[in-house]
Amino acid sequence: MATNFPASLDSLTNPTSSDSLNSPSHSAQHANSNDAIEALQAKVGADSSAVTSSLDYKVAQLETDVAGLVTGKILQVVQTVKTDVFSTTSTTLVDITGLSVAITPTAATSKILVMTQVSVGHSPVGSAIYLDLVRDSTSIFNSTASPGGGYTLRYNGMVFDQYSSMPVPFIYLDSPATTSATTYKWQTSTSTGTQYVNRNGAGTYGATSSITVMEVAA
Repeated sequence: MATNFPASLDSLTNPTSSDSLNSPSHSAQHANSNDAIEALQAKVGADSSAVTSSLDYKVAQLETDVAGLVTGKILQVVQTVKTDVFSTTSTTLVDITGLSVAITPTAATSKILVMTQVSVGHSPVGSAIYLDLVRDSTSIFNSTASPGGGYTLRYNGMVFDQYSSMPVPFIYLDSPATTSATTYKWQTSTSTGTQYVNRNGAGTYGATSSITVMEVAA
């Protein structure tokens, strides 16, 4: 008999000791077993099977689809928003208090997309403003040009007056190559005078800064 599998399960009768040799016949028993085995193989499929109804083909397609869902996708997002004012007269780089964010990558191959905006003001007008993006203790995406090399961003304070502040947007795709907790932060310094974050030089109005990091699957 032909097997019912995979449309439905077979109910195959095993011969007993009292059955005659032709009930079912010896050849019919083997035919039933062969039909069932062949149907099972067709359903499961061979390695790299091209038969779209086989389980091997469907599993391979599922693996491909899952890999496509992961690669290049955002795995996690962490953000810090700074609403208060920071000021410094330091001529060497110092951390901007409250403008840092920590993320722990799930894989060493992941990249970290850093998106940030820092609002800066200065008093008096005419001083240089330095901004540096740092991963833990390492400056990243900084200039090797001279003069003024070694910083992520450098601004001449002459573009400011005491009643304005500048929003500085920034995007960078970093490759930290680690699964340890990693901190991204801004540092700043000034040539002279006082530099402010989240307010203008005159102190007549404020602003908001933020830093957002996203883990991107490799």
